[in-house]
Amino acid sequence: MTYSRPQIILHWVVFVLIAAQFIGHEPIRGAFDTWMKGGEIGFSPMVAGHVAGGLLVLLFALVRLGLRRKHGVPPLPEGQGAATRMLAHLTHGVLYGLMILMPVSGAVAWFGSNAFAAYAHGVMRFAMLGFVALHVIGALYHQFVLKDGLMARMKRSRSRVT
Repeated sequence: MTYSRPQIILHWVVFVLIAAQFIGHEPIRGAFDTWMKGGEIGFSPMVAGHVAGGLLVLLFALVRLGLRRKHGVPPLPEGQGAATRMLAHLTHGVLYGLMILMPVSGAVAWFGSNAFAAYAHGVMRFAMLGFVALHVIGALYHQFVLKDGLMARMKRSRSRVT
């Protein structure tokens, strides 16, 4: 069993969006700091892109959760121990939580001029980096050490039907 085509596409689209969020972090941070100190900020495509990208991550994360519910997910490869299974489920759960909480906290910070939400958003930024790294390391471990074909589930869909 593999993921459905929409699940695969959304996985990679969200990956690109999250990567872009990290690249575009500094312009919005500077604009937010200026705004909170009473300064004026003009239109910035980087700031607008960060806001729009964050809202898209939120939307697509919710769609992905719906697709998981509708289509399910492939089982982990045979022979995975309880600790490995728990780590995989924990990592995915935290990543989904962050894909929802980060855009919400960012929107509250930006649109509500809320310094605490901005602080929480910044803390979650480091958590996101850590869990994305853990996710990538896990995928590479399966691909090159265990050689169990786990990554193939995210490269080709089980059917052409969406």
